[in-house]
Amino acid sequence: MPTKAKMIKMLMIAAVAAIAFQPAVAQTGKAIATAGSGDKPGPAGDTLDRAKTLRAAADALGMVRWSDIGAGGSRLPAVDVVNTIELWGSGTTYGSGQAYKSGAYWPSFKTEYHVALAYNPPAMRVEMTRINSGAPVQGGIAPLHAIQVVRDKYAWDESEMGAGLVPGKGIATPAMAAVNNRLLQLWILPYGVVKAALAAGDTARISIESGATVITFPLSGQLAGVTVKATLDAKNEVVKVETRTDNPALGEMVTETEYSDYVDHGEISTDIKSPGHIVQKQGGHLVLDIQVKMVDANNPYLVFPVPENVKKAAAH
Repeated sequence: MPTKAKMIKMLMIAAVAAIAFQPAVAQTGKAIATAGSGDKPGPAGDTLDRAKTLRAAADALGMVRWSDIGAGGSRLPAVDVVNTIELWGSGTTYGSGQAYKSGAYWPSFKTEYHVALAYNPPAMRVEMTRINSGAPVQGGIAPLHAIQVVRDKYAWDESEMGAGLVPGKGIATPAMAAVNNRLLQLWILPYGVVKAALAAGDTARISIESGATVITFPLSGQLAGVTVKATLDAKNEVVKVETRTDNPALGEMVTETEYSDYVDHGEISTDIKSPGHIVQKQGGHLVLDIQVKMVDANNPYLVFPVPENVKKAAAH
């Protein structure tokens, strides 16, 4: 059972999250908040279906708290309670070097996986500790330890957590070419899919393929030109996310990610579900196969300050 101090902390975090997210959800979640209230479909004929589908997907994740009717019968907006998340897992990652045998997988590494992410502003830090599987590899061995970070339009690698912020404490290496790919990883997580589909508004489309519900929508901003196709299962859980693009320059944006075994992985129950197994292919090649061990979805305190040398590199 949580201690009294922990319970107070959880309530304070929930209150802050409600204040922080209410304006954003009011802008992008209006259709969901009113789904089932007797609204009629819009000109495209799918407004209500889209609203119901996105609400169901959000409910399946437990990421949104709904309060349809407030005091005096007034309608209140939905509150998105997912802002920051931290997860730990282990499994296999695959490097981009040439495989030892033609037609085989890329070189594989047993990997401990630690991810910290935020959606306001969009940021993500991925820490991987990799151990060579022992198979021969052409093209060299990947680093044993890597920390890859992205925030908004900046991307960099850290020699240690928080590198480059304090003189003499680690090295932050700009990695601006990786910005889009790292941001994409944030938005194709199940929570990112729901948020981005809401933000897409009328450009999000709902269809049925092979008996499954599919949400298709374009990304915007730095990821404009990329289309996301998310498949839901019978429980409305996001089980497959595919991205594609017609722009040859964004070839690395073509991914296929599968999610399964959803449960609440938190030490303290939050009713927020996360996938227990994540498998991803990029450009048709297997790049990630991770079993999730633990997730802190209770809006942990996570920050992603951009080192000055990274800002300078981005300006040139």
